[in-house]
Order: sequence, then structure tokens, then C-alpha cells
Amino acid sequence: MTGIDRLRGHLVREYKKRTAKSRAAFVRAEKVLVEGGSHTIRLWRPYPFFAAGAEGARVRDVDGNEYIDYWQGHYANILGHNPALIRRNITACLGKGALHTGFEAGHQVELAELMVRRLGGGDLKVRFTTSGTLATMYAVMLAQGLTGRELVLKIGGGWHGSSPYLLKGVKFHQGPGFEGRDSAGILDDIHRRTLVTRFNDGDALERTFKEKGDRLACFIVEPFMGVGGFLPASREYLRRARELTRKHGVLLVFDEIISGFRFAPTGLQTLYGVRPDLSAFGKIIGGGHAVSAVVGDRRIMEGCERGKSAGGRVLFEGGTFSAHSEYMKAGLIMLGHLVGKAASIYPRLARQGDALRAGIERAFAAEGIDARCTGSGNEVVPGSSLFMVHFPRGGAAVSSPQDVLDDRRSDIALREEILKLALLVHGVNVVHGGGAISVSHREQDLRRTIEAYGETAKLFRKFLA
Repeated sequence: MTGIDRLRGHLVREYKKRTAKSRAAFVRAEKVLVEGGSHTIRLWRPYPFFAAGAEGARVRDVDGNEYIDYWQGHYANILGHNPALIRRNITACLGKGALHTGFEAGHQVELAELMVRRLGGGDLKVRFTTSGTLATMYAVMLAQGLTGRELVLKIGGGWHGSSPYLLKGVKFHQGPGFEGRDSAGILDDIHRRTLVTRFNDGDALERTFKEKGDRLACFIVEPFMGVGGFLPASREYLRRARELTRKHGVLLVFDEIISGFRFAPTGLQTLYGVRPDLSAFGKIIGGGHAVSAVVGDRRIMEGCERGKSAGGRVLFEGGTFSAHSEYMKAGLIMLGHLVGKAASIYPRLARQGDALRAGIERAFAAEGIDARCTGSGNEVVPGSSLFMVHFPRGGAAVSSPQDVLDDRRSDIALREEILKLALLVHGVNVVHGGGAISVSHREQDLRRTIEAYGETAKLFRKFLA
């Protein structure tokens, strides 16, 4: 038995001792739910804990265990879990009849106006929907509808939800790299029409546009990579992308589902000074509710308006819960608070992010383990509350999605499975080795978190040295 197998066995035993009720709940769930749940990332091995409550920086499971949480609602809860500010105002909203009605209400107008102002105004229009997957899917459809072109270009390692147009180049496959097939059920024709390029590689981008620019409908990119490693785009890369898309008549699409209002009370596009043709927002803008949005120039967004010919209109119709009045009110409260308190909130989050990333690296270094934290800002991004831990093999870099998603370069199992369990045993919950600091995380939470990583590092040295 290898050292990692012994460590895994030790952690599983410790975890099971603490989570008997969660284990029973999971056994019950497996009988009626696929793999015991409805979102794969929440279903870690040997089984997930089941939450009984969450407040601020912490979540409590059904066994009474408490965890300092950095998942924070898929990075949506920048104020922390169940913030009183949102709860208080939503309670008043519910008292006026905010449960689903299926009618238009004024809060969506106010939220759209606020977003347009924060994104620089001009001739922008907004349409709300309910998930990041839908927002990016509709953005691609609008681009294809306007241009009449068939090809979509994305970043290798970029995750844009489960839209068929974008389920390629998510996983790294030994051999084909990001060109492999990530999912069954995607038609060969759609798979061929999705092209993949390298993050922050302007020369590769230029080659693709030179070869295929006249057939590209859009280039979609996260200004700050999410699943691909919490890595910021360089200013030069995004400016080059803007120049190339304009030159070739291609729509530039920013996926700001994670980055929107995370680093400043606006989108990263504003900080970079690069205005895309379309943007997808989500997570934070819903104030803890199911809200996403597509924002774009009027001439593009009009592509989903009635009055177009049947073959020229994109059916971005919305869904049952699109622009739900309660959701819109929550988003309005959230963004209004972030705008009003920006001068104190964002610098504090940035300082905490710097301290946590440095503290984690020190904790592992003290035990002779090479661990590196991504998530830092750059010359454009003024600090970051995000962090992701990696275990590079042989001193490899961690500066691209390929570096962090190729198991030959970075130990994926150690990050995704072993580190996860070790931290849970020590009272900290992370995803992909890290997560997002919220306004509710206090200095003592960060200290305790660094201690937990330190205890984990000692376990690694004991079992893996």
C-alpha cells in the first residue's frame, strides 16, 4: 500500500467518525438521486456532509460539526452565508407577495440600471436568466445569430457551464490536451465547431484568427480564470483579443460569472479598460439567488427581440423564474451594498487574500512540501479574495490552466481529494484546494485556516515523505 493510500484510509476513517448522520443521509440519497445528489462538485468521496445551517463564514452539518467555509455558495456569497442585510430586506419583500407570480416587477429595472451604470453606461441592454450556463449559452447563440458564422473559440481549461457549445476544452486529456471529448451527448458537428486556444498566449490567438477568423462567431474568455486555476488575464492579452475580434468581425464575450463584482463594484472589463461585445454575469449579482445576466450592446441584444424574421431571431425567451421579483430585490441589495461600501470591502478582501495565500504556502514549506497558491491579482486586478492550492510536480510552473489541470505537472488527486478530506477533518471546507474569502471571514478565521493547512502539511509529511 502506497503512502497516499495509507493517508487516504486514515482521513476516511477520521471523517467517518465525525459524520455518521451525513453518511446515513447519503445512503438514503443514493437510492433516489444520481450519485446521491444533483451537482457533481458537491459529491466528494467517500460522501459529502449534509448542511444543517450556515451563517457568515461558517457552515454546520447535521452531525453538529462546524466548518470555516470558503466555497460560499459556489463563490456567490461575497457577504458570507445568510447575510442579515439580504435576509432583512427579503423578509419585507416576501410580506408584500414576492413568491413567484409570473409577472413583471420593477426591481429588475433597477438592477439592470445599476449594472449598466457600473459597467460604464452607453448603449447597453440587459436580459436576466437563472444560471451561468444559460447566460453563456445565450451569448454564444446571439453571436452566431448576428454574425451567421459557425465557429466558437474558447480557452483551454475554461469552464462556462454545461452548454453544448462550450463543453469542450474543459478537461485536460493526455495526448490530445484540451482537444479531447469532455462529454458524451455532444454532437460531432458541435464538437468540431468549438475551437480551443491557450490562455494569455497572444501569438496563438493571432494564429487562430489568421486561419479561422472569417468563420468565427465569437471568442469567449474569463478575464480571471475560474476552474482553470484562478489566474488573471494579462492586460496585453485582452487588448489583443479586442483588436483581433474587431478586425475580423468576431464578437468578444467575457464570462464574468465569477469575476463580476468580486474584485471591485463592477466587472473586470472596467478595470482592464476592454469593453466586450457581450458579457455573462452571475453568482454575486443575485444576492444568494438564482440570477444571471447577459449584458451587451443594443445592436446585438436586439437579436432576441420580436419582430425579427423567424430565421434571424435568437429565442432568448427567458425561463419560469427569470427576473423573479425576490431574486431581483436580493441582487439590488447586494450590489447596492458593494457599491456603497466598496472603499472598505474590496481593499480588506484583497489584504486577507494576500495574507491567506502567503500563510498557506508558508505552512507547507515548513514541512518541506512544495505547495503554491494561485489567485493573486496583477497590474490591473487590485488584489484578490480568491485562492487555489496546487502541488506542482518537479518544480513545474502554475501559470496556465494546463499547468494546474495536467496531472503530469500538478498532483490533481492530492489537491482534489486528499487535501479536501484533511481540511474537513480539521474544520475547514474548500473546493479545488481553496475558494473565496467573504466579508464575514474574520482574522481569527484566517489564522485557524492557516493552522488547518499546517496540520494537513504535517500529515502529508508523515504519510508521503
